[in-house]
Amino acid sequence: MSVLEHVVVVATALGVAWAVTPVVRLAGMRWGIVAHSGGRHVHEGAIPRTGGIAMYFGLLAALLVRWAGESWWGWNAALTRADAPTLGLVAAMTLMFGVGLVDDVFDLKPGQKFLGQVIAAGVAYAAGIRIDFVGNPLGGGLLLLGVLSLPVTLFWMVGFANVINLIDGLDGLAAGVVAIAAVSLLVLAEESNQLMAAVLAAALVGACGGFLRFNFPPASIFMGDSGSLLLGFTLACIALLGVMKSVAAITLVVPLLIIGVPVFDTLSAIIRRRRHGRPIQEADRGHIHHRLLGRGFNTRQTILIIYIWSIALAVGGYSMRWSPPGFKIATFVILAVLSGLMASWLGLFEAAHHDGE
Repeated sequence: MSVLEHVVVVATALGVAWAVTPVVRLAGMRWGIVAHSGGRHVHEGAIPRTGGIAMYFGLLAALLVRWAGESWWGWNAALTRADAPTLGLVAAMTLMFGVGLVDDVFDLKPGQKFLGQVIAAGVAYAAGIRIDFVGNPLGGGLLLLGVLSLPVTLFWMVGFANVINLIDGLDGLAAGVVAIAAVSLLVLAEESNQLMAAVLAAALVGACGGFLRFNFPPASIFMGDSGSLLLGFTLACIALLGVMKSVAAITLVVPLLIIGVPVFDTLSAIIRRRRHGRPIQEADRGHIHHRLLGRGFNTRQTILIIYIWSIALAVGGYSMRWSPPGFKIATFVILAVLSGLMASWLGLFEAAHHDGE
């Protein structure tokens, strides 16, 4: 796929997200869809949380431009080669975005929110976006999942959506981490000739970039659950359409490394809350960004540290995809040790203050 085609997709998503964000920011303030300071929030005042709407329209516009290019301008077929997966993907993304938007406006109960996420993932699965097999890490070849394909795929998609949702607690954090991951997945998808995944990754990079203009510290708008769930779910679909199409056993690890910071943050939160007798779903101020702020770093420094950590993991994930077996193991061990040292330094497994404390 030509570089120009990707540039057009990125520019479209970026331009639309950039143009729509001020509009939805004003709408969020007028309609009272705002995040207030206090609790685990570190911002001051009321900030609209409607940025996900701008990113959704950026993604949709980029996909429409790509479809037009394939239909009328002679671009390589990525979206038009199979209508069902493309339409199913857009429908699933719309549903996941809608679940987040309804939650932003009406505060859904956890069970209702989870059910909506599962339905959105189910639509993607029905469209053929799924995990049917994994590479056998022991004897080579494939391990066919059979009836386990559905629950494994749903867990993957809903899990990705929620790890991004959980890390979205600081200006520019989630959008920047997702953009870094999307760039890595774009390169991997291109090298694997998985065109739909590459297009979706390029659109995601652009949408995050346009939104970051207003979300980077000091943020004037947040993405809300509509944005974080949409970004995480889209990353999950890109991984399934791109990297996970390979028969190599290591491909199961690569996407998890590429979004390693939010995954690590989520796992440490689960362990921390279990160790100290807290409900897993209970919010606290023990996430990576809270710990860095507690160490005396300001918001921008904290964001840049997490960006650098994310880039290191993304580069490691990319190198593991193509490197010899010995190098893969060494890379994984080095990244695991460094992340473990970081966790120990930050005290990620120690008790944290909870909302209202």
